[in-house]
Amino acid sequence: MLACGLNVYVLTYEYCYSAGYFRIIINFIAFAECYTNRTLFAILYFFSFFCDGLDGWFARRFNQASTFGAVLDMVTDRVSTACLLALLSQFYRPGLVFILLLGLDITSHWFQMYSSFLSGKTSHKDVKHTGNGLLKLYYGYRPFMAFCCVASEVNGCSHLKQLE
Repeated sequence: MLACGLNVYVLTYEYCYSAGYFRIIINFIAFAECYTNRTLFAILYFFSFFCDGLDGWFARRFNQASTFGAVLDMVTDRVSTACLLALLSQFYRPGLVFILLLGLDITSHWFQMYSSFLSGKTSHKDVKHTGNGLLKLYYGYRPFMAFCCVASEVNGCSHLKQLE
C-alpha cells in the first residue's frame, strides 16, 4: 500500500490501459482536425496506430492481459478504421467502395470473434486448429500481420494526403 492508501497493483494495472485510453484521445483530436489540417491528422492517426501496438505489449509484458483490454483494443481499432473509411467516402465520390470496406471490416471481425467464442477459444487470434491458411499466416506470423496493418493504414491516409 502507498501512503495515500492506494494499492500499487491497481496503479500498475491501470497504467497498462493508459496506451489504449491515450489512443482514444488522440483519435478524437485527429478526427477533429481531419478537415482543416490533414498533415496533423495523419501524424496523430499514425501515432494512435503506434499506440495500438504498445497497449498489447504492455499488457503482455506485465502479464495483465484481460478480456476488457482485448475488447477495448478491438473496439478502438474498429472505430478508428470506420471513421477513416467514412472520411474517405466523403472525399471520394462515389464513396461506396469505402463503405463496402467498412462493412467487410466489421463483419469479418465479428465472425472471427464469434466463431472463436463458440469454439471455446480465449482469443480470436488463436488459429492453430483452423484449416484457413490465410488466417494462420495473418495471426500466426506477426511480421505479416504488422505489414498488412501498416499497409492498410498507410493506404488510407495516403488518399487523404493526395487531396491536399
